[in-house]
Amino acid sequence: MSAAGDLRIGQGIDVHPFDQGGHRGLRICGVEVPGAPGLAGHSDADVGCHAVADALLGAAALGDLGSRFGVDHPETAGADSVALLGTVVADVAAAGYAVVNLDVTIIAQRPRLADHREAMRGAVAGACHLDVGAVSVKFTSTDHLGAIGRGEGIAASATCLLRALQR
Repeated sequence: MSAAGDLRIGQGIDVHPFDQGGHRGLRICGVEVPGAPGLAGHSDADVGCHAVADALLGAAALGDLGSRFGVDHPETAGADSVALLGTVVADVAAAGYAVVNLDVTIIAQRPRLADHREAMRGAVAGACHLDVGAVSVKFTSTDHLGAIGRGEGIAASATCLLRALQR
């Protein structure tokens, strides 16, 4: 493998609307956010974990989260996204890569999430076998613009760096 092939960058994005039926609580980056309405989705709708998983899959050229665990896979209905992320990390390792670091941005008008930052960093770091110092979780809003600004859902973006494992 050439020096340029030793590092790979991946980027992932996920968006989910709020669950209008109120059937579940809000879970982001593996952390339950008390008192907040949940998101609708096939699994537990954890936008943070989904964006991270897509970033990792993209960096390793292993496809995308939807084709691996989406609605065409009934066995993953209601699945814990931290567990799905763990599976992706194992697949990335099997492909010959280790996660170096992650940068996650949660885009939400509501609820306020800053009090949960450290727990989210810890949950994602644990799922990815990283020191918490290698995981950044940030929050922003759309200043009331668009569907997210109207409080209709939450989005997340993630960027990762992978390094080739020694063979």
